[in-house]
Amino acid sequence: MTLRIERRADIDSPGWGSTLHPVVRRAYAARGVRSDAELSLTLSRLLPVGTLEGIDAAVELLLAHRAAGRKVLVVGDFDADGATSSVLIVRALRAWGFADVDFLVPNRFEFGYGLTPEIVALGATRAPTLIVTVDNGVASVAGVAAARARGIDVLVTDHHLPGAELPAANVMVNPNLAGSRFGSRALAGVGVAFYVMVALKRALDSTGLVDREAPGPAEWLDLVALGTVADVVPLDFNNRVLVTQGLARIRAGRCVPGIRALLEVARRDRADLTAADLGFAIAPRLNAAGRLDDMSIGIRCLLADREVEARSLAARLDQLNTERRAIEGQMQAQALAAVRHLGPIAVPGARQRAGVCLYDADWHQGVVGLVASRIKERLRRPVVAFANGGDGLLRGSARSVTGVHVRDVFENIAARHPGLIVRFGGHAMAAGLSLAHERLDAFADAFDAEVAGWLGAHADPDRLDTDGELAVDDICLTTAEALRAGGPWGAAFPEPVFDGSFQIERARVVGGKHVKMWVELTGTGRRFDAIAFNFLTDETARPPGGAVRLVYRLDVNAYQGERRLQLLVDHVLPA
Repeated sequence: MTLRIERRADIDSPGWGSTLHPVVRRAYAARGVRSDAELSLTLSRLLPVGTLEGIDAAVELLLAHRAAGRKVLVVGDFDADGATSSVLIVRALRAWGFADVDFLVPNRFEFGYGLTPEIVALGATRAPTLIVTVDNGVASVAGVAAARARGIDVLVTDHHLPGAELPAANVMVNPNLAGSRFGSRALAGVGVAFYVMVALKRALDSTGLVDREAPGPAEWLDLVALGTVADVVPLDFNNRVLVTQGLARIRAGRCVPGIRALLEVARRDRADLTAADLGFAIAPRLNAAGRLDDMSIGIRCLLADREVEARSLAARLDQLNTERRAIEGQMQAQALAAVRHLGPIAVPGARQRAGVCLYDADWHQGVVGLVASRIKERLRRPVVAFANGGDGLLRGSARSVTGVHVRDVFENIAARHPGLIVRFGGHAMAAGLSLAHERLDAFADAFDAEVAGWLGAHADPDRLDTDGELAVDDICLTTAEALRAGGPWGAAFPEPVFDGSFQIERARVVGGKHVKMWVELTGTGRRFDAIAFNFLTDETARPPGGAVRLVYRLDVNAYQGERRLQLLVDHVLPA
């Protein structure tokens, strides 16, 4: 594997004003932004609520159950997007006069994913007349049928890609349904839930059914921002509006107590919060509940109105996250040992596998997705990691690279090899599937062959996209602060990354695997503090030195009240 730097186009436009930092302006332009006007991320710039198909019928169904005083049961997914979606709808319906609102989240180890007939049977013991799915449901054909057979209405709100057959729900709201004309297919599950709640509140206001002083949907944009960033959906303009507005509320302290408590245990400064903090500090703690225990812990944390309860639940989530990291570390070591037997690492000159499948009988079902992600980052190839799912089945979690739509990969394999995959679903970059244990080798071969076709036609995973070199005067705290205040950065709108020639003057190992460096920008005499996290591996056993080309980001290192520039090194390449 030979990494190659490709610089994004250096574009400017007369539409820019004079107040934007030049480096930030350059980064925005390379991501398709052409003027200051496109940076106005106010709520008024959101795509119109009424343009999301199915939303009027969803409101009508919700109002009918409110008028009858019936019970609504919210059924969510077991990740951060599903948790924030569940909390948003439960909080909103309870605040707006619905008589009885409850939630149910499947335990992934007992019930698997989505609205299954088993979950419907469990939910039916609470006697709901309406089930609202959030962040799931588009693939729940049998589950929706089971609910309708019991006389329970079903409103599906989801954002996942549909399969060949749609469930017979009363109403479906999903911007990714075939024929949808909504202006963004990138909404997370919590974004879809937010749109439905906005439409519902407008209907309630127009009929005078709720006090106008009741909280509006914007009250919970903190949840929308968290779920959107956690689900790693593309940050198109619409999602950047939602995340920007949610971050603003959190920074101002106008967030649910659960988010404040999670920020405390993660030791993140609320006033200086970024989208990356949501993705790398808050979301993993919330997701740990669904991975190891029961996501209802995370939902109850975000539903808590008392600070003491929120802090207690956040502490439990933090503990689960520590346990998750230990399990993941062991699994990752085992996965890396297996990878060393694949392709050119073990046999020089051998073909590197295009798509990699990994399995260990002792792996934890809730953590295989994280292992797939880590190995994908190492190999820069799509990876599926499998764990035992019971009943002779393996449950796999896939992570992909830009240009390889892994859910479509699964769909193509299912079409070419009928019966090979029991079930599958997901997105372009992440998906899940189940298959019979004895079919693993056959699937691994099919996955490798299918991904090879995608890599040849659509993707170049060994390419490193950067925003080019920085002038020496731009490598400074002012630029780092400007980039931190920019964005929000995330999927499909990546944080700016730069490359340049440096001389490593000193390097030392910290924390066992990280490398702290003192580097000079070649030919300038200017030296900078830098760090490369997780740099040392079995293949890279010593710190780098001498002349190199660094691919890096500018970061603000805040310590004991002082803010300093630090280079975060992503890659160290030959000079």
